[in-house]
Amino acid sequence: MKSLSHAIVITGGIGTGKSTVCSLLRLYGFKIIDADAITHQLLLKYTKELENMFDATLMSEDGFDRKALGRIVFNNENKRKELEEFLHPKIKEIIKDEASFCEEQTVPYILDIPLYFEGGNYDELDEVVVVYAPKELQWERVLKRGFEADDTKKWILKNILDIQMDIEEKRKKAKYVIDNSGSLKDLQVEVEKFLDYIRKKYVHLKI
Repeated sequence: MKSLSHAIVITGGIGTGKSTVCSLLRLYGFKIIDADAITHQLLLKYTKELENMFDATLMSEDGFDRKALGRIVFNNENKRKELEEFLHPKIKEIIKDEASFCEEQTVPYILDIPLYFEGGNYDELDEVVVVYAPKELQWERVLKRGFEADDTKKWILKNILDIQMDIEEKRKKAKYVIDNSGSLKDLQVEVEKFLDYIRKKYVHLKI
């Protein structure tokens, strides 16, 4: 994906506030290409194939049952890899398609990819931004979402954290770090600093 020369990858970890940062950047007019949203679309599109692949029922009255899928793939490394091998090429293709317009316009845009470092499915891009919060704060924030009261969610959370690269390692790999260890007001200041960083690279744009 080296042809995506105007892409800015934003990654982080569960509970670091990556989605909040992307929402703030969207207010400034940035195009956000959300890998999680693409994944959800693909899960719905290929539900039957996935049910056959894992011999499981993955649809409920509320839609695609991501918790049921989580129980399958987190319990079995081979099945997790099978899911990744099925989904990741499709995710990459959609990302490239959505990015093509921004590349033609020579404007910066955001690739929101939670597992950018872990996946190993993307060529190295120049601008990789990590939204950072200490691991203890990650736990605290996520448990407040109701994980503490739901044993299944709590179990899935633990497995997500086991799969994700330690946030301190991600921080070392980043070209730029947005620190979200403070309040929302502090984060807004951090985002403004990041915008100043981008403005210096794209002086012809009004960001």
